[in-house]
Amino acid sequence: MKNVIAVVWDFDKTLVDGYMQDPIFDAYGCKGDPFWAEVNELGAKYLEEQKVKINRETIYLNHFINHAKDGGYFSKEKATEASKITTPLNNAVLRNLGSKIKFYKGVEEIFKSTQKLFDDNKEFSGYGFSVEHYIVSTGFAEMIKGSIVAPYVKDIWGCELIQSKTQDNEWIISEIGYTIDNTSKTRALFEINKGANIKEWNIDVNSSIPEKSRRIPFSNIIYIADGPSDIPAFSVVKKGGGYTLGVYKLNDAKKDDEDYEAPFKQAKMLRDCNRIDMLVEADYQEGTTAHLWIKNQILDIARKVKREIEDEINKNSSKPLQHLT
Repeated sequence: MKNVIAVVWDFDKTLVDGYMQDPIFDAYGCKGDPFWAEVNELGAKYLEEQKVKINRETIYLNHFINHAKDGGYFSKEKATEASKITTPLNNAVLRNLGSKIKFYKGVEEIFKSTQKLFDDNKEFSGYGFSVEHYIVSTGFAEMIKGSIVAPYVKDIWGCELIQSKTQDNEWIISEIGYTIDNTSKTRALFEINKGANIKEWNIDVNSSIPEKSRRIPFSNIIYIADGPSDIPAFSVVKKGGGYTLGVYKLNDAKKDDEDYEAPFKQAKMLRDCNRIDMLVEADYQEGTTAHLWIKNQILDIARKVKREIEDEINKNSSKPLQHLT
């Protein structure tokens, strides 16, 4: 389907000012820094104690599950009156807290405006172009589903947790159901590319499908993310002829602080290594560089596809019959 253009987003620090889990800590009256410090130590801990390797990108899920139990950071006992949460951490709580995620300026605006980009646009009349937004994140899928961007998103890939009932008959997160890490993000991209996420199509992501028969060609995909951890996804999209955008936000520090420019320097490194096509600050309001680049890149893709369709029609059309002289 050459007329579908996909914008695929990372989440934390790409759309979100910080991390999506911040509202969870607020709801249970604890701080995030000690929790993440403990998570960062788990790799060395399990390797030393049990000679077991862990996935550093998803081990945090186990820590959330363990601390949802009695007395943990996210247990019923730690829920705060201010948050009006009276249960241990579960999927309903995660979805509810998704509404409290702090997004960058203009996020909802860029989702809305790009989806309407081809409405009443005479240049593309009759071609049926549409824009679909996707989110591929190592964070909680339930929180994304409860956030302000969910109504504008075609599909979401994120980590999902299985629940069980406590002795008080309350739901609690208890097992890992599905995970996304920075390498498996590429699988999600191929699912979008092939249409494996469309239930009616019943396509397996490992099915062999000719490039021209895939639902969204990689050349119609824009991938937007913030850091080196997204290099596998950047590479897949660029190799397939798609487009990549790196975003950054300067640290909330004094301008003479050495950490102030760190996010920019990290993103610039991606541009210097040709991992991304463009580098912008994470502000998506109308008139910003990010807003303009995304909108114009979508239009450029549409113009390219339009030319290809017209060339194909002209190539395969027979010439009209002429009167014999």
